[in-house]
Amino acid sequence: MITVLTPTYNRASLLINLYQSLTKQDFDDFEWVIVDDGSTDTTTDIVDKFIQERKIVITYIQQLNGGKHKALNRGVKDAKGELVLIVDSDDSLPNESLSIIYSHYVDIKDNSSIGGVCGLMAHHDGTIIGNRKICSSMNLSSIEMRYKYGFVGDVCEVFKTDVLREFPFPEIENEKFCPEALVWNRIATKYKLHYFNEVIYYRDYLDGGLTSKIVRIRMNSPIASMICYAELNQLDIPFKDKFKAAINYWRFRLCYNGSGSYPKLSGLWNAVAPLGWLMHLKDKRVNKR
Repeated sequence: MITVLTPTYNRASLLINLYQSLTKQDFDDFEWVIVDDGSTDTTTDIVDKFIQERKIVITYIQQLNGGKHKALNRGVKDAKGELVLIVDSDDSLPNESLSIIYSHYVDIKDNSSIGGVCGLMAHHDGTIIGNRKICSSMNLSSIEMRYKYGFVGDVCEVFKTDVLREFPFPEIENEKFCPEALVWNRIATKYKLHYFNEVIYYRDYLDGGLTSKIVRIRMNSPIASMICYAELNQLDIPFKDKFKAAINYWRFRLCYNGSGSYPKLSGLWNAVAPLGWLMHLKDKRVNKR
């Protein structure tokens, strides 16, 4: 079984497109787990209608608003599938998505060094998002995808459920955001993914989503942002990427005014603090608008 996991917050009007794409799948051994992160719109009414139609298996979970990462942790905890495909509420799937995923999963399910599978994302008009330097299926980690093979743009990672349970999102008090890259990078230090060149996910970037206001969101969750960039800086990646990570670390370190513990950069990487400070000033200016 595959678990399609959707964290959602006040996106009732958009869920219908994802629901319809799930009812059209040519693979039926799946469940749809929706974790409602404290919505105040008509999400409950919309989901209730989906459930009453009984076209697909749906589990609806409601929680107090805590952020997408907490919704993902809750959904993974309750998932019944062997794989978890995270699908945002404003996205959808090609009709053959789940059957493609499962066909590749069968080949690697018993390989303990592979944590899942990975396919392509495309816009709803069919335009593939980003580009890659490889055109054949192979096993590689998320870190290798980005920093060895030069992947640009989003791909669709589908993880084994046990792997996501092994690497939950950190839940930091008073913060409502944690970068997915933080967890994907942690997973990549232990597991590879079976990558293939087939579209399994449709995404468009809508106004009002996390992507459209990501800098402000990171500024409001500085500890998670610092953890992400501090750990990225310590990975075996090119120097220029370590340098960028160090700058971004300080960019968001300067957003933190608390007295609690937070991750530190090592040694000479702290010398880039002035560059981070300049970016921080720009962020503050832009996000006042």
